[in-house]
Amino acid sequence: MMKKNNMRAYLVSAPAMIFIGLIVIFPIIYTFFISFTNMNTYHWFNYDFVGLKNYQNALLVFDSGFLNAILYTVLWTAVNMIMQLIIAFVIASFLNIEGLKLRRLYKTLLMFPWAMPGYISILIWKTGMFNSSFGLLNQWLGTSIRWLSSDLGATICCTVVNLWLALPFMIMIMDGGLKSIDKSLYESATIDGAGCIRKAVSITIPCLKPIIGPAVVITVFTTFKTFDVIYLLTQQVGSQTGARIHTIITYTYENAFITNNYGYSSAISIIIFILLILFYEMTNRRSKLC
Repeated sequence: MMKKNNMRAYLVSAPAMIFIGLIVIFPIIYTFFISFTNMNTYHWFNYDFVGLKNYQNALLVFDSGFLNAILYTVLWTAVNMIMQLIIAFVIASFLNIEGLKLRRLYKTLLMFPWAMPGYISILIWKTGMFNSSFGLLNQWLGTSIRWLSSDLGATICCTVVNLWLALPFMIMIMDGGLKSIDKSLYESATIDGAGCIRKAVSITIPCLKPIIGPAVVITVFTTFKTFDVIYLLTQQVGSQTGARIHTIITYTYENAFITNNYGYSSAISIIIFILLILFYEMTNRRSKLC
């Protein structure tokens, strides 16, 4: 009877497992296989195995662009995460001020960037705000600055747009976390003479840590894998701005679909995959220790 039930369970779950294997496991295995070849436009079917050459080119050749891309990605992720946490904490704290009027309206407006499709939001920022001829930013300042033409300017603009897209999620998590904190803790701290900063350091932040921890991990993964913001603002085919900034994902995309070096881009993809797994394991181990 038990064997029959086990067999029935396997039969019921088989379609789902096959589907997962086709769309998740097979692409990973095939990408891993391609990373050991010189597959490109000229060697589509008659590719040769090159061993670890693609990995060596990525990790050991300093002018390959990979190390610069990985460094830029780490800095991009760190800066965006720090700014998201600080800004979201400040806004969520203001939303939880007692007696605040129109609280629901403010929350609705803050969620608006999250409700809009990211593709549309990014292009609106590019053409409506940062355009050197008719962008609102230049009209307000009375200038004709090409905001996206330099690496530094493009990085700042991309950071602003990424914050616009990502902040609503972090604000929502922070707001929920602040509402879950027992108000009696603040009342006791007030009686003891603690100020706002002392309350935030001793009560608010420690109570928020276990709540926002998973959200931070998710946001780190999402920010690390950012593609749409940087590509659409600076590298979209036919509307390049001149900035040469690359996250690891845009660098992989360029090697795969612009230069058509599929073997090299597959090796980079596997390296990214390993880095994300290592980051997850480190985070998971740290959370268990805490």
